[in-house]
Amino acid sequence: MRSAMNRDEIRAALTGPSGSIRTPFHRDGRVDFRGLANVIEANLAGGSGTALLTAGDSHYQCLRDQEIAEITKFTVKQVRRRAMVCAADRYYDTNRAVEFAKFARATGADLYMVMPPDWGHSMTPETLVAHYSAVAKHMPVMAVTNIFIPRGAAFGMAALKLCLEKGKGIVAVKDDFCGDFGRKMALLVSDRWAVWSGGLKQNHLDIHPYGCDGYLSTLVTFRPRVARDYWAAVQKGKIENARAIIRDVEIPWFDFIHALPGGFDAGIHGMLEIYGIAGRWRRKPYYSLSDTEMDKLRGCLKALGLL
Repeated sequence: MRSAMNRDEIRAALTGPSGSIRTPFHRDGRVDFRGLANVIEANLAGGSGTALLTAGDSHYQCLRDQEIAEITKFTVKQVRRRAMVCAADRYYDTNRAVEFAKFARATGADLYMVMPPDWGHSMTPETLVAHYSAVAKHMPVMAVTNIFIPRGAAFGMAALKLCLEKGKGIVAVKDDFCGDFGRKMALLVSDRWAVWSGGLKQNHLDIHPYGCDGYLSTLVTFRPRVARDYWAAVQKGKIENARAIIRDVEIPWFDFIHALPGGFDAGIHGMLEIYGIAGRWRRKPYYSLSDTEMDKLRGCLKALGLL
């Protein structure tokens, strides 16, 4: 187990575009570990400074706890210290989250994206701070703002302010709330925490001026040149070039895959197959694209210069 990364090292690993680790499956629903290795290698080859496991993209709501543990351990082993590894949970209570933090740290993971449960608006800012602080005794914590979406911006900002005041071991935040909340959040925390924009380039560009270190990039996995071109444009202040990539590639591409049966994630898993990384399959009851839909997806990618 390597020594813990400090705040500056974690911020550096989260700077720029990085891809997430999407769990691939065999057609019968078993986790495809050979495909998972290919996903990890594609992200590293594309320039990801972080191997990021997430509750959403990694399909944790469809996995057993033991499978989540196996995927975490496998990812650390496959990465071989070539990037930071961010482990993740999905709605673990505090005791389970602490136990998972101990496990993830023992495997060699570097950062822990914590997704606490909040059914029925059951958390308070104080219990959230206590949850993060308990986990952070064992691993550095990345908070996620999508837990605040059902509660609203006022609750989210109050919780983040209390985390800054009393929380210990929080070193990063991934923003999925976006918009006005994302801008205010970045202004509030970016001096202390690494700020990471989840998802689209347009969301990153929205909060970049307010303090944002990097963003979650799907194209790092498939067409890293586009991600690099966008990032270089932002770094050089050539915002018109960054806007052009969003306008000409990202928006039409995501409009297409969002309209597919099974939603955008069905489209992303279809792309895993098209690019020869893994199969298109997702665990039932999730929908996997048909051959006809795969042909349409190929046509879209070719039309946008992504294939």
